[in-house]
Amino acid sequence: QVQLVESGGGLVQPGGSLRLSCTASGSIFRTNAMGWYRQGPGKERELVANISSGDLTNYADSVKGRFTISTNNAKNTVWLQMNSLKPEDTAVYYCNFRGLTRQLLSIISWGAGTQVTVSS
Repeated sequence: QVQLVESGGGLVQPGGSLRLSCTASGSIFRTNAMGWYRQGPGKERELVANISSGDLTNYADSVKGRFTISTNNAKNTVWLQMNSLKPEDTAVYYCNFRGLTRQLLSIISWGAGTQVTVSS
């Protein structure tokens, strides 16, 4: 099993910034990718950004140029720096992990989610 612990959500005014953090722990043999998804009110969950073990990044068009995803050398922590936040960024943000357990089983894990609210 792989557990994800998220932090950094909150309330921010339009144009402000937040930094989300997610750390994976447990039976990890290899990290293939980590990322962030979000689900806004009345919307489906969507990819925000992800980063591979080789540090290749992928962003939703709606956040390109405003959000930056990064990871540490151990590939067990991922951060999402969110700048120039807009009301439409309001959502629950979920951390996602894809990799192999020590039993060499493929696993996809999700965090519990952290609320980001952009409002004046």
